[in-house]
Amino acid sequence: MRRAVVLGTARSGQAAAALLERTGVQVVLAGRELGNDDDLSLLEGADVLVKSPGVPRDNPLVAAARVPIWSEVELAYRLLPNPILGVTGTNGKTTTAEWLGAMFRTAGRDVAVAGNVGRALSSVEAPTDTWIVCELSSFQLEDVHELRPRIAVLVNLEPDHLDRHGSFDAYRDAKLRIFENQLAEDTAVTPGGLGPVPGSAARVEFSADDPLPAEPGLPGRHNRENAAAATAAARAAGLTDDAIAEALRAFPGVAHRLELVAEIGGVRFVNDSKATNAAAARRALAAYDVPLHVILGGSRKGESFDRLADELRGRGYLIGETADELASALDRAGRAYVRCGDLATAVATAAEAARPGEIVLLSPACASYDQFSDFEQRGEEFRRLVQNLSG
Repeated sequence: MRRAVVLGTARSGQAAAALLERTGVQVVLAGRELGNDDDLSLLEGADVLVKSPGVPRDNPLVAAARVPIWSEVELAYRLLPNPILGVTGTNGKTTTAEWLGAMFRTAGRDVAVAGNVGRALSSVEAPTDTWIVCELSSFQLEDVHELRPRIAVLVNLEPDHLDRHGSFDAYRDAKLRIFENQLAEDTAVTPGGLGPVPGSAARVEFSADDPLPAEPGLPGRHNRENAAAATAAARAAGLTDDAIAEALRAFPGVAHRLELVAEIGGVRFVNDSKATNAAAARRALAAYDVPLHVILGGSRKGESFDRLADELRGRGYLIGETADELASALDRAGRAYVRCGDLATAVATAAEAARPGEIVLLSPACASYDQFSDFEQRGEEFRRLVQNLSG
C-alpha cells in the first residue's frame, strides 16, 4: 500500500492517518462533507479508502471509490499484531468491554481497551502479547473484510440505527460480521437462542440467569447480562474465576450508564444518557422498582416507542424532536407525561415533582443530535443541571 485516502477527520480518522503515516503510507485526510467532482480527484492513485464510522455508505466519495473500502478497525487489525477480543451488541457493549478490561487487569494481564467509544483502535501501541478489548459498532463492522477477533462477543441484538441501515435485517447482518472470519480455534460468545452465526468458531452461549463466580456490583438485570457475557469471554481468554469474581464485584460502571449523579432531599438523580434507543431505556426502567420521573426524547433513529410507553412506570418528561412521537405512544398506553422542550426545563420540572424515595432518570431512548453534539455532552449537561439544584 502506497497511498490511502482517509475519509473523516474526527478521532478515528486522525488515528488511522497517523497509523498509516507511521508505516510509510502517503495519506490524504479528507472531511466527510466532500462530494463534488473536484473532490473525487482525491481518489486518484489511492490503493484504499479508509472510512470513519460516522461516514455513511452513500457519501459521494465512498460511492465513487473503485478501491477497497475499509473501516478504521479493519485497517488497525491489519497493521497491529495484538490479539483482539471484540465486543458488539445493541446495548451494553461499552460496559462489557470496560468490565473485561477490569478483569484482565485484576488478573495481572496486560490489556488495552479501545474502539467505538473512547480510544481508537488505530491509536493503540502496546507489546505484541497485550490483548486489545475492542468495542465494535455496526458502523465499524459494515466495512470489515479480514477482521478476526480471537474472541468475539455479541451482548444482545435489538432494533437500532434503522435510519442508517434501513432495516433490522441489514443492521443484524452488520453486527454478525464480527464472527465471519473466525476459525475453529477462536471463540464466539453469544446470547442463548440467537441462532446460527457466520464463521466457524467454537460457540459459547450465556444468559442473564447464568451462575457467576460473584454477583455483579452494578444494578439491573441488563448488567447481569453484561456480566455473564464478560465472564464467558474472560474464561475463554484464560482468566481465573477468582480474578473474574473480584472484577465483577468492584467494577464501578461507566459514565452516562445508570450513573448516580446525586441524591437531593431523598430523590436520586440518575444519568443514563447512553440510552440512545428504546431497548436501552426499557432496560433502565426495569432496573428500578420505585416511581420514576423519566426524561425522554432527542433525535430520530426510526424506532417505535410503543413498547417503551407500555413499560413506563411513573411520568415522562419529553424533550427534543421526538416529543410528538413519544407523546402519541404514551397517550396510547395511558401514561402520564409533561412536554418540556429542553433538558433544563425537564430537570427542573421533574425535580419539583419527585418525592423522597423516587428517581429522576435521564434515559432518553433517542440519539442526542437535535440539541447536543453527542450523548456525552447531554449527560454532562444533566450532571451540571443537577449539581445546580443541589446548590
